[in-house]
Order: sequence, then structure tokens, then C-alpha cells
Amino acid sequence: MAITVANCCFSALSSTFKSRYCHLRFATSPSHSYFDARSLKATNNKKRALKGSSSSASPRKSNAEKKLPGRLKDDKSGLYADGISGQGDMGRPQSTGFKSFGTQRKDKKEFQLDSREQQVEPGSLQDANFLNAVVKVYCTHTAPDYSLPWQKQRQYTSTGSAFMIGDGKLLTNAHCVEHDTQVKVKRRGDDTKYVAKVLARGVDCDIALLSVESEEFWKGAKPLHLGHLPRLQDAVTVVGYPLGGDTISVTKGVVSRIEVTSYAHGSSYLLGIQIDAAINPGNSGGPAFNEQGECIGVAFQVYRSEEAENIGYVIPTTVVSHFLNDYERNGKYTGFPCLGVLLQKLENPALRACLQVQSNEGVLVRRVEPTSDANNVLKQGDVIVSFDDVHVGSEGTVPFRSNERIAFRYLISQKFAGDVAELGIIRAGKLMKVQVALNPRVHLVPYHIDGGQPSYLIIAGLVFTPLSEPLIEEECEESIGLKLLAKARYSLARFKEEQIVILSQVLANEVNIGYEDMSNQQILKFNGTRIKNIRHLAHLVACCQDKYLVFEFEDNYLAVLEREAAMATSSRILKDYGIPSERSDDLLEPYVESLGDNQAIEQDFGESPVSNLEIGFDGLLWA
Repeated sequence: MAITVANCCFSALSSTFKSRYCHLRFATSPSHSYFDARSLKATNNKKRALKGSSSSASPRKSNAEKKLPGRLKDDKSGLYADGISGQGDMGRPQSTGFKSFGTQRKDKKEFQLDSREQQVEPGSLQDANFLNAVVKVYCTHTAPDYSLPWQKQRQYTSTGSAFMIGDGKLLTNAHCVEHDTQVKVKRRGDDTKYVAKVLARGVDCDIALLSVESEEFWKGAKPLHLGHLPRLQDAVTVVGYPLGGDTISVTKGVVSRIEVTSYAHGSSYLLGIQIDAAINPGNSGGPAFNEQGECIGVAFQVYRSEEAENIGYVIPTTVVSHFLNDYERNGKYTGFPCLGVLLQKLENPALRACLQVQSNEGVLVRRVEPTSDANNVLKQGDVIVSFDDVHVGSEGTVPFRSNERIAFRYLISQKFAGDVAELGIIRAGKLMKVQVALNPRVHLVPYHIDGGQPSYLIIAGLVFTPLSEPLIEEECEESIGLKLLAKARYSLARFKEEQIVILSQVLANEVNIGYEDMSNQQILKFNGTRIKNIRHLAHLVACCQDKYLVFEFEDNYLAVLEREAAMATSSRILKDYGIPSERSDDLLEPYVESLGDNQAIEQDFGESPVSNLEIGFDGLLWA
């Protein structure tokens, strides 16, 4: 069955990837895709060492081309309804009393929305001076090689767009500067490129903050100001540097829809503005303006299908403001928080009556993530009827502006990491109020690797690394295996540092004869001790004094090495295969035992899958 492809908005060479959270269906057309608009120039890969059938002429896939396999059966089958994957700031309903994010204020340094400056007459936008605030971004990327984690991929280049927001900073898309080794920007009408530095990256909201130190770059610059969330049918103009030429480009359309949508790059659900203005490769990171010349968002992706036309997406200024305020508060980007519960809609009257819910409201708590703060507060069978005194409907929606409703995750996305929310719940027929802290979700299998380079450990030619979505994409789902894929898709982390550690491949040597064909198998135990993560495995191996190193894998498969022989041949194996170190740099640090993990590890490791019924049911949504 065909599933959609989610591409970010830069000009990618056949960028197709499946959104992990939103399995959008298409009947017969394989061209269905979300497409990111950064303009890509990929150099050909050299044939990879130690890889049997790699295609030497295929260009390196950027993150916009990365497969993020579908988490849900279709786009309605399950929703991360609470920012579990990071939810964006959305327009606030009139009744909730939320404050809007404001202009830069020197006291609190909060970014506010400003609708009073830089107004222009309709129809004259293309001649407005503030178009000079839009710049072209040139990025050189060097992505990790997840199959051979001790090395990098061959570099490739891309172009995108960005715009000035004041204080020596620029905004663009996170996918435009992912795995960057060099970022340069060029102003409109200038022939000089200036080096830029990436200050912060918001993977879940696909926003990056850049700075340029050169004073020459900022001469005569007038930064843009963030406007308010637009209304339906409002005119919108997208400005950037797409393919087709080197100069600035302007396209026009209207606002078609405003709702929570899938963010291809971060595999998250945040508020998005759908427009019918053309968004082409290279538009990523460019601003979108209303008729008054206010910046209402950042262009970032487009939906491609033979059955639909002119569907582009803009990150609204509420999400942008949340990102900027997060950075100002913490000195770094911490991400959108989540509640961490699996919810079921309460549309059926008999179901509500059975749960002693008197009115047509509320959502049922089906499951609570062990790593979430809600795990200590909420219980299975609770019914959430309000969030900070905003009533939650039986379909999992809340009021949004006037005469509109939006997904429950909207309210959670208004919060910052560490904030506390008050939930109204019905437990055993009794209405009560509880306080829950909100923090970013802990992913058992991450979508992006913090720090850029994946961890690895090589023991006598056995290569161990944590399972991640980029590794699944690089290895292809078929080689990963159905059982491991099921864990990657549906298992929940039992504690914050938990990882699925796999034997990626075996570097053939006489010491590991008989194990050469092993690959992509999860290691469960080492010498009888359950593995928590790759740091734990490295610690156990380093402290081992037994005669044999016994590795236990799935389905009771064993690999046994003589310890002294394994240690003696390790350096020769590294030299034969041209590998600089037996472990990644992060594993050189001392291992610290976490006391809170010991109780969780006693349970069946990694065996907490969300069932197909829970994922494929239209009445369920993640909060």
C-alpha cells in the first residue's frame, strides 16, 4: 500500500520520505509527497567501504529525502495530540485568555507580534524596501554515515532563503542548515557572501536561528517584524530565492486553511498555514507577507500529488515566536513539550455513560508514557475534560478563535518545557483537578541524532550502535527486519536513557569466524546483564574480567568471544578497515549509573509496543 512521502521545502533531487506520524494514503499515484523547498546540489557518493552493494553514483540523500516511516495507519488514525512530538504555537482562541507573543522587549527579551510597522499598499509589495531583508542561504552539508558511524558522507551543497529579524540575527528553516559545515548568506543586490553561524536549531518546528558577525552585512538593513495569524482568504505573498534564477522571487496567493499539520522535517504536528501561492525548491526559509507588509510566517514545505495542486505550507509567527522565546529564556532551544498520554475520543454516548461522564466532552486516557511526568499523576481510565480551564470536546478538540475548533495538542503547544498545566479529569465518576509538568518527549528511537555523529562501539569486529530513524533509512527497512521495525515504530522508552542497541555489522576476522553474516540484530544482554544503552554496554565490556564475552541477541541467538583474544585483535581489525577508534568520542566519558533505571530495566526490555489496534483506530490520538 502506498504511503505518502514527506519532503521539506528545499530543492531536493527526488526527495521522497515517509512521514512517521502521518501515514497519508494515496490510491495509485506514487507521486504523493510533502516536499521541502531547499535547493539541493548533491555530489555523487564514493563507493562505501565495508558495504556490499552500495550504489556509487547515487547522490547522498539529505534529511529532506530521509524516510520517516509511517507511525500511523492514515492521517486520521492517530494524532500526537499534546506536543508529544513537539507541537507549535497556534493562534489563541478568544476565550482562553492566552497572551500573544510580542515584539522584542529589552526587559524580558520576548518576541512580540507587531502589526503597526512597515505597512504598504496592496499591490506594491514587490517594490517594498523591506524585501531587502530577505537573503539567500548557501549551505555545505556533511551528514553522518549511520551505517559506518566512524565516518561522514561526502559533502553536498544546497541553497535556501532567510530573513533578518534584528539584533544581528536571521531566521531560516532547520532543514536548510542541517549537518552544516559552512553556511553563507548573500543580500539582495549584493555580490558578496558572508559567513553565518547557526545559533539554534528547532528540528521539531523546522526553524533555525543564524547570526552574521560582519558589520558590512548589516549596513542599511531593516529587519522584518512578525505579524499576527492571518484569516482565511487573506492575501499572502511568498518571497525567496527558488530555482529558476538567482534574483529574488515573489509569488502570490491566499490563505486556504489553518490547522495542525505534519511537519516533514521534524516528524511532528504543529500549527501550519496552508496557502495556494507557489512554493518551489529554494523558497525554504523565506518569509510570507500579508497585504500590509507584515511577516506572517516562514515558507517550509509543499504537498505534491497528482490529485491536488497549489498546496504550500507556512510556519505561522506563533510557532516562530515560541521558538525565539524558548531560545531567549534558556540560551538554547529546548523544544515543544508534550503530555505523554494516549487518548481515545468519547463520541459514543454509551462509552461516556460507562465512564460516568455526564456531558458530551472529554477524552479517555488509554495509556501514559513511562518517561512522562504525567505517569505520576494520570491513570489509565481517567477522562481529561479540561486543560487550564479550557474544555476539551469529545472529539479531542478545543475552541480556536471564533467559530473554529482545533486539536487538543494546540493547548499543550502553547507551553514551554518545564511549565505546569492544570488538568480537569474525571476518575471513577469524580471530577478533580491535577497538576502536570510538561516536557519534551523522550523517543526510544530518535529521528535526529544530537551532536550530529552517531555513537558506536567496536568489539573484535562486532559493530554496535543505537537504532535510529536515519539508520533505518540508510539500511532500508527490509534489512532491518520486521520485529526490529515494530519496536522502532511502536515501543515506548521505559526510562530517559533507554536505547535499542543493535549489532550493525561484523568486520570479518579470524576471531569472529561464524558471525560474519550477522547484522541489524538487537543485543539484549551481555554476560547475563540486560543492556540499557550503548554507554552501558561499553561500561560492561570495559569492566569484564570473565574468560568469555557472551552477547545475547533476539530469539536467543548467542555470539561468544574469548576475551583476551578479542582484546588482542581489536587494534589490528581497526587498522585493516581504516577505522580511527574502537568507540565514538561520547563513549570515552565515564559511565554514570542511573538509579532510577534499574527498576524499569527489570521489565521486558523494549517490549511495550502500541498495538496495531491502538495505532490504526480513528478514535485514538496521542497527546
